[in-house]
Amino acid sequence: MKIGLFGIGLDAYWEQFEGLKRRLEGYLAVVAQKLSAMHPEVINLGLIDTANRAFEAGAAFRTADVDLIFLYVSTYALSSTVLPVVQRAKVPVIILNLAPEAAIDYAAFNKMANRTRMTGEWLAYCSACPVPEIANVFNRTGIKFHQVTGVLNNDPECWNEIAEWVAAAKVAHTMAYNRMGCIGHYYSGMLDIYADLTNHYAHFGGHIELLEVEELASLRKSVTEEEITNRIKLFNEQFDIQPDCPADELEKAAITSVALDKLVKKYQLGSIAYYYKGTGNLDNEDTINSIILGNSLLTARGIPVAGEYEINNAQAMKIMDSFGAGGSFTEYYAVDYNDDVILMGHDGPGHIAIAEGKCRVKPLQVYHGKVGSGLSVEMSVKNGPVTLLSVVQQAGGKLMLLVAEGESVPGPILEIGNTNSRYKFSIGVRRFMNDWNSHGPAHHCAVGLGHISSKINKLGELLGMEVVRVC
Repeated sequence: MKIGLFGIGLDAYWEQFEGLKRRLEGYLAVVAQKLSAMHPEVINLGLIDTANRAFEAGAAFRTADVDLIFLYVSTYALSSTVLPVVQRAKVPVIILNLAPEAAIDYAAFNKMANRTRMTGEWLAYCSACPVPEIANVFNRTGIKFHQVTGVLNNDPECWNEIAEWVAAAKVAHTMAYNRMGCIGHYYSGMLDIYADLTNHYAHFGGHIELLEVEELASLRKSVTEEEITNRIKLFNEQFDIQPDCPADELEKAAITSVALDKLVKKYQLGSIAYYYKGTGNLDNEDTINSIILGNSLLTARGIPVAGEYEINNAQAMKIMDSFGAGGSFTEYYAVDYNDDVILMGHDGPGHIAIAEGKCRVKPLQVYHGKVGSGLSVEMSVKNGPVTLLSVVQQAGGKLMLLVAEGESVPGPILEIGNTNSRYKFSIGVRRFMNDWNSHGPAHHCAVGLGHISSKINKLGELLGMEVVRVC
């Protein structure tokens, strides 16, 4: 991802007010340094002060293929020196309305004997002046923009907001280049999860690769004894393998895990949605029945895997993981009205990197609602603040982002060999469920660590997607 940065000024001022340009360029350098600390790829085009330079800057940003532009307003400048930059670049724009200090030293200012110097000093604090003009022109020319208002230094609130815009832009860039693998087919009859793939291209970009289970089954046959041994060793390092797990099931899971890595490498996958019955074909059955541990390892290393071919939720999981929050596959399990919590989890892979302690691996004699039996992962999400995210396909076809912030809390869970956590919400579990369900999400969602709804809201702004926060 590349960030574009430019400042604006008025060339007529430079001859009139000695040192003003150099001073404003110094402020711009502070902005550039702070942005570079957040992300190394910053294209800084300096102070743009004429229409000709604006056209050149727009072409330069377009050539550099920037994903986001920060416009630092240092003093009054004509909107004609701004519009050509962003019109040519055609990417989201964040206006930085940042004063050099929290306030002017009025006493010192008013003691200045030279009124020309006084005007030059005032203009160094005049960053707020042209913002309405810029906003007016952007609105009238159809350019979407966002604003951050504050102080250049010693303003954590302001710079945290800027950091969130950078983080959201990184996630938008990740989604734009993400390659999702879809293995198998939908869970028959689960109508809420059926997705319009072209619609996902329209909202997120990226690429979707439709894959056959037979290819994964074929890759299993190429796995060596050494690879199996090494993978079982990795399982023991990453999981708490319960003593009743059969050795042959661990071996099957190791074979499938290695094969999954090969499939991911072949297609350069950044996320996966999968489901397959496999009935009547032993190779396919063995492949799908032994896939959970390998998918959990993939999820933990930034390649989230959604079961039941839940493409919408694979996208939600990728978003959460790209924000560094994790993103584990989950759904309602049951409600504990005594403790005002909802139990949520899912069968299949879990995000072991956000687990409370080591994930346990248990054998299941039956995969409920699915074919076969095998090993499964049991985990709870780390106690503390969490965010739920659902990518929702609305009645008109558009996708929206549905968000809720809550807490993962300790307490008894269902020890059934699946992921399972207890969540509490500020509005209470009854209202949470009613409000969440009212927006028509699929029954799956992604859960990640921390309260990051403000970041997700900024991502929605960059992607042009509606974001609804329940709590």
